[in-house]
Amino acid sequence: MSRSHAPALPDRARVEEAARWLSGRVVRTPVLNSPAIDRLAGARILLKAENLQTGGSYKMRGAMLALGRLAAAGHTGVVAQSTGNHAVAVALAARRHGLAATVVLPVDAAPVKVARARAAGARVVLAGTTVEERLAAARQLAAADGHPLVDAYDHPDVVAGQGSASLELIEEAERAGTPLDALVLPVGGGGGVAGACLAAAGTPIGVYGVEPVGCDSLARSLAAGRPTPVVPAPTIADGLRPGCVGDLPFAVARDAVRGVVRVDDDAIAGAFRLLLLELKVLVEPSGAAGLAGALRLAGGPEGGRYRTVGVVLTGGNVEADVVARLATGPVADLARMEGVAA
Repeated sequence: MSRSHAPALPDRARVEEAARWLSGRVVRTPVLNSPAIDRLAGARILLKAENLQTGGSYKMRGAMLALGRLAAAGHTGVVAQSTGNHAVAVALAARRHGLAATVVLPVDAAPVKVARARAAGARVVLAGTTVEERLAAARQLAAADGHPLVDAYDHPDVVAGQGSASLELIEEAERAGTPLDALVLPVGGGGGVAGACLAAAGTPIGVYGVEPVGCDSLARSLAAGRPTPVVPAPTIADGLRPGCVGDLPFAVARDAVRGVVRVDDDAIAGAFRLLLLELKVLVEPSGAAGLAGALRLAGGPEGGRYRTVGVVLTGGNVEADVVARLATGPVADLARMEGVAA
């Protein structure tokens, strides 16, 4: 499935350039650590708290960079499609740069994400449940409005901007005297893990993606040697179900990512509770999936070689009722109750 034509591959220099441009324009989020989580993992786990980023996710980085360049080039508006956080980020970045924004979300998008995109001034269009349906609607709107489409995955500035979060984590771990051996990011469309691969280029850091069971397009794509769509299974991690990894992220990650860790909803819920109770940090299930993957990686056959593992907590836009359910116990049927089956 192609979302773009012959995407130009960014490199580490582009991530470094993005980080310099974004300095002072986005929040430099803290790196957190919990002795209790370290003991459980059998390794030091460093957590980049992008849930505290403006807009509640690291998507703000890519949106700010991409829209800043479009505004400088004279564009007056943008169109984007997303499962949620990219839409919120585009809406906020558009307001910051004085651009009109139209964002396309699935009909079963998390209400908090729809509300935040609207509150930031974007026109919100709900279309279908699959990435193909959202892309078709977004392309029609872009053609009708004469505005560029800022894809959530297949855009070099978006990938480079997302990569700046990983670059900051790598740099801060080195300054603290605990350089990363591995770097873990949850995977939806793949922009974040691709950015992490670029940020880690030239280092011995192993980059791993994390996908919910049944939403494992990157894992299947790596096995097949080409972007491979899946019909996403129900999952509490609503931001990790685009259906297919992007062409550009796959082109970056195919030879750079060390592997993919699959996690189920129980593991994600357990990681959510660890973050909430041990660090007093609220993340959405999609963000908690990164920690779930890191714990599985640290406890797996390769875990003994990793003393320090970095995790980017990618988002914190979570519904209050989801928090209540996840914080208090079993997650059976939660995905179905929340209507997040794509």
